[in-house]
Amino acid sequence: MDQPIELRMSNGRMAFGDVPEPVDELLQEAVKARDLLERCEALLWEAHRKGPRVLPVFYALYKFYFNRKKLADAERVARIGLDAAALQGGFSADWTTLAADSTDWSAAGPARFFLFTMKALAFIELRRHNRDKALAILGKMAEIDPVDQVGYGTIAALARGLDGEPDGTAGAGPG
Repeated sequence: MDQPIELRMSNGRMAFGDVPEPVDELLQEAVKARDLLERCEALLWEAHRKGPRVLPVFYALYKFYFNRKKLADAERVARIGLDAAALQGGFSADWTTLAADSTDWSAAGPARFFLFTMKALAFIELRRHNRDKALAILGKMAEIDPVDQVGYGTIAALARGLDGEPDGTAGAGPG
């Protein structure tokens, strides 16, 4: 997963990183079918069946559900993605137990995917109006990734700003 997870390439395909060709083909078909919701969802789950350990498939799935405001499904897939990344990375899937030295958080691959997915989970919690849960996730992210490699600071500022403090000084959480 050394490549960005989702970028449009010059040939119109999306770059999902280092994924097996059969899985990539299904992901590309899903991108093309994004306006045909049932077809897109079926293609994403078929990609998961062909590559159950391929982390970018979880990303595509939770993003699909999030964009369709199916937040419970987005959360479920994100949590499964966290479990898969932790298993592959050799660290705990329970984010509450993690520390800065639990793994090399700057390494591309499972650790970076885990951080991106924690960020997504925090945003999902915000959209579900679970601000305290979002702030807890973001606080842990600040502890294990103090340099903010994945851009969670933007979501943290949004979460803190929900209580009317535009400078982000109110409430618990990173910062």
